[in-house]
Amino acid sequence: MTAESTVPSPGGQPREYGFSPVSVIPPRGAVGGFGFPAGRRPSVRRASRLPLLAVDGGAALLAGLALAQVQRHPPLVVALLLGVVWLNARAALYRAETVPAMLDELPAVCTRIAVTWCALAALVAALAPAAALSARTLALGCVLQSAVSCAGRGTVHWRRRLALVRRPDTALVIGPAVTAQRVAAAFLRHPQCGVRPVGIVADQPAGGDGLPVLTTGEEVQRALIQNGVRAVLVVQPPGERAPLLRALAGAGCVLWEIDPESPSYGTRPSYERRGGQLAGFACRRIGVAEPRGSVGKRLLDVAVSGTLLLMVSPVLLVCAVVLRLSDGPGVVFRQERIGKGGRPFTLLKFRTHRPVDAHEAATRWSVANEQEMSRFCQFLRRTSLDELLQLWNVLRGDMSLVGPRPERPYFVGKFSQTYPGYAARHRMQTGITGLAQIQGLRGDTSIEDRCRFDNAYIDNWSLWQDICILLRTAASLVRPSGS
Repeated sequence: MTAESTVPSPGGQPREYGFSPVSVIPPRGAVGGFGFPAGRRPSVRRASRLPLLAVDGGAALLAGLALAQVQRHPPLVVALLLGVVWLNARAALYRAETVPAMLDELPAVCTRIAVTWCALAALVAALAPAAALSARTLALGCVLQSAVSCAGRGTVHWRRRLALVRRPDTALVIGPAVTAQRVAAAFLRHPQCGVRPVGIVADQPAGGDGLPVLTTGEEVQRALIQNGVRAVLVVQPPGERAPLLRALAGAGCVLWEIDPESPSYGTRPSYERRGGQLAGFACRRIGVAEPRGSVGKRLLDVAVSGTLLLMVSPVLLVCAVVLRLSDGPGVVFRQERIGKGGRPFTLLKFRTHRPVDAHEAATRWSVANEQEMSRFCQFLRRTSLDELLQLWNVLRGDMSLVGPRPERPYFVGKFSQTYPGYAARHRMQTGITGLAQIQGLRGDTSIEDRCRFDNAYIDNWSLWQDICILLRTAASLVRPSGS
């Protein structure tokens, strides 16, 4: 199921800014392309949800335990806590991308508290009329919990804003030089937003004062490393800079789309719920979305890979013995591949080809059915039996059963520069098989087509899609065509 040989895909264009959007730092030295030196990659600062969860949970417990009518029934307190937390989570009150003021959240928080109390009171009245909550208890509970929750949330938000002012995220502004300088100046005048621009990325430099204008990939890379850039402000349609934005997202930056003409007075599309405002500009978070359902996907991987390893262990033993007798020592082939987020891991296979040295193993495409292979090795390649050891990679968590095929660091850097969308494949765990493979994109096929199918798989991921791909892969093994 491995696609280890290729021909150049038609229409492939060099990537804008000329560097790989995946930080790949293999032990043997840096791969050509963009990457942070070891120990210098900035960490993305993410606000923890735990303080707000603790505030809402504590407010629910306090309100429940402070009222005698509720205190006598501990399950009511637990139901109250879970109900409020669930409603707040549904309203995205634990994952705000910007730090809101408490007054902005007050209606949403108080409404959900009131809804939870009313639903709880109705449930108790229906199931146990003798223990029904009185109107006084209901009103006191709503008021007490709302007051404690709002006060606690206000304190958490205040501390977060204070931390942002003291330690702002350095940022680059991307867009036409004049507009980008204007937006950067506004952010510098309002340090309370927690973002401090340090440079402009534009096609052409503009005269006048302001921040330095970066026009080449080398200048962007240098600015990222020297300033520890954590944020990127985009003041033009993101599609115009898609390759560069993918590169910056892969380098660990948080991407914000900024409306430079705010306020819009209804003349522009409204920003989605996950947006907000920074320095008075309407904004929304952009970037590569994490696929949902990772827990279900991991459970499927563990269950299937563990079961298959037990079932095929006799086959693995026979293959290992025959390979040892026919081709000598060195049955297992270990090779560094790039997984989710650009992280390297060691992939396991049965050895079917012996590279001359480590450099050849890292940089040469091995072509299926090479003439120097023994007949048994050709058989392993043709039937994909050489891939069975990767079930151990899946069980360990290095890979998934279904996902984009992993590649070596050298080719990740090379393809990321050449084929748009290649680096975006690393949003999800790499896999033994995938949507591209069941479409016949194995062997000497287009890298560009594989990128498109792999990204389509990630964008439309579902657990059922994984099951369908596994079934179609199993069916294809009946008529193997090689790897």
